[in-house]
Amino acid sequence: MNIKKDTTSPADIGDYMKVFACTAVMMQTVLSLVLSTNPSFNYQTPIGIIYNLVKFTAPAFIFGILYTTTRTTNQNTWKNYGGYMCKQWSALFVPTIWWTLAYLFIFPNVQQVNQYHDLGSFCWHFINGNAAPHLWYNTMMLQFIILMPLFWSLAHWIQKNSKNALWTIGITVVFFVSWLAFYDTQVFHGPHEQSWYLLDRVFLSFIIYGIFGVIAWMYRNKFEIFIKKATPFLIVIFLAVFYWTNRELFSYGYPIKLTNAPYYKPSMTIYALTAIFLIAALAIHHINTRSKALSAFHFLATYAYRAYLSNVFWLQIIWRLGGNNLATINPLLAVIICYLLTWVLSFVSAYSFHIIWSKIKALFHKKRLQQSLE
Repeated sequence: MNIKKDTTSPADIGDYMKVFACTAVMMQTVLSLVLSTNPSFNYQTPIGIIYNLVKFTAPAFIFGILYTTTRTTNQNTWKNYGGYMCKQWSALFVPTIWWTLAYLFIFPNVQQVNQYHDLGSFCWHFINGNAAPHLWYNTMMLQFIILMPLFWSLAHWIQKNSKNALWTIGITVVFFVSWLAFYDTQVFHGPHEQSWYLLDRVFLSFIIYGIFGVIAWMYRNKFEIFIKKATPFLIVIFLAVFYWTNRELFSYGYPIKLTNAPYYKPSMTIYALTAIFLIAALAIHHINTRSKALSAFHFLATYAYRAYLSNVFWLQIIWRLGGNNLATINPLLAVIICYLLTWVLSFVSAYSFHIIWSKIKALFHKKRLQQSLE
């Protein structure tokens, strides 16, 4: 049995990516907040290690989104763009608008870089992802959604000939290595560190994960064979690169600054790709064995994006209700408790808001139907 034949599976590799990424990004948020209390160096060490461990979130999410979207829409062309964007508007853009407004009005303290002070700066923060510490990624991810016709064209092109896929992989790798070199010299501790920081949310900074997601679906059988054969080696690479990323982070000394562990480094890129492939290996195993976990992952993936949007909101409430006090007593215990509560509240709220909104829409539809019959 292979992935191609199992298209009726309740979950795909993209669903696993979304769930793992959403779960991990919540941990990143908690770790950053606890580290802001300036715990002792003994606590900063495990916080830095855990942070590096979950530093695959944005790449995995992009890979997962492009994999699933390619699976469901790869036959589309520009003619289908209007209908596609209508669906994405309600699924992605509307939740983004509501949660961004919630952060700007209810928790303006979580803004990044600076605070809005007039209508112009309010709108700029609303768009550029500075409204909350995790929304920079959302700004970047939505660019992939808007540019999806380009990835449809890519899917059509590589489907014609496997050599086209190989050319795409080669060109993508060369471009991304050049991009990393540029970012390392010009932005990361470079002359434009402050003025060009918005490059971290330009889609080009994550293009390799999107393109690989498209190729993984279009050549899913070969991708499955590669993953199965490479898994033992991937585990070794994962451990080796994880050591590499930690060595880099701690080379800057104490206090630990999580900004010294950006995505835009060779070590982090290899780490993210290795983590993505290992998550894919787990998903492939579950799909081929028809694991009971498939339904759970599919359910969680349905609400992962909305849970991701809300996680900082719930964490702020938890933090104010005692999380900050606990962090001064035992930072690691605060990480565990704040994380678990944030995860539960984020997914419960995503599901609950969905049910409430569905009932409201059904009520309006019923009223309109009654009015049309009168």
